[in-house]
Amino acid sequence: MAEAGTNAVEIRGVAKRFGEFTALHKADLDVPDGSFVTFLGPSGCGKTTTLRMIAGLADPTDGDILVRGKRVNDVPIHKRNLGLVFQNYALFPHKTVFDNVAFGLKYRNVPRDEITQRVREALELVQLPQVEDRLPIQLSGGQQQRIALARAIVIRPDVLLLDEPLSALDANLREEMRVELKRIQRELGIATVFVTHDQAEALAMSDKVVVMNHGRIEQEGTPEEVYNRPNTEFVAGFLGHSNILEGRVAGISGDAVRVQVTDGPEVLAELDGARHPNEGDNVRLVVRAERLLLAESHSQEEGTTLVDARVSTVDYQGQVVRYFLEAGPLSIQAINTIDRHPFPEGSKVQARIRASDCVLLEGRTD
Repeated sequence: MAEAGTNAVEIRGVAKRFGEFTALHKADLDVPDGSFVTFLGPSGCGKTTTLRMIAGLADPTDGDILVRGKRVNDVPIHKRNLGLVFQNYALFPHKTVFDNVAFGLKYRNVPRDEITQRVREALELVQLPQVEDRLPIQLSGGQQQRIALARAIVIRPDVLLLDEPLSALDANLREEMRVELKRIQRELGIATVFVTHDQAEALAMSDKVVVMNHGRIEQEGTPEEVYNRPNTEFVAGFLGHSNILEGRVAGISGDAVRVQVTDGPEVLAELDGARHPNEGDNVRLVVRAERLLLAESHSQEEGTTLVDARVSTVDYQGQVVRYFLEAGPLSIQAINTIDRHPFPEGSKVQARIRASDCVLLEGRTD
């Protein structure tokens, strides 16, 4: 068991190039012991490449990878003591569930009695103790996913690596397995690296989210940090629905800044301490769609901006509605929960923007 505060995985200056193409630019990253860390980003962003290098399935071009403080660049995959679960589960179709789960233990020459005990413990943990004599083809997709997880954890790995393990499941089962996977990880206390392109999975499951784009780490932090305080326009746009408003600093007073939005109103935003613009600077404001509250009219409150708008399109989603709004030449969107009936298209509404809900980014340089 690692000491408190230690890292299960450390990535130090790691890069990966395929000829002239750079899949991962030099990156530094820590996976604390016992934590659930998610690599999140679109296809081709470098997240799976990074996981494969940790696993030993690909070699870094530069830099070092450490597992439990030991450099593993030259250590083959079968000697790294890592648990792996892939999107397609990779179960042996001709072996029973018991033999699938026991495979890694037999390879390690674990005594037969201990194998039986540990396989049954793993199947209990994934809540499938009754299927050890079945073949994979006799199981549902969700059950196969649990068996693949049991096979990965039965060896008591130093780190659990999960490459889009839920993507083959339907939406309802995916949500169910998301909860189960987090429960199992918490119960085992094992450091886990999870790869996904699904924002909801990353936000719901992670202790730390690492947002990647074009082979670079755009931002890392808790789910709350990366969602509520994005560092870049990419992070703001990839996680949820955001309004990105271009403008210029019209004035600064204490902890608040007034931004004159291009083709729009003057919006009040809080300074977060990380960015200190000057009057006249070009900036961008990030306002999450769900933070814009719509009403027929609002009473003016300190620290808020009211924007008159017209509903151009209504995207009804059951419990919430996504509204596309026109505020003069400015197009914005809002996501609100439904109280009775949504505003119909063509409605005149007022959007409330709170200064505390605005995130300030530097203006474009291109």
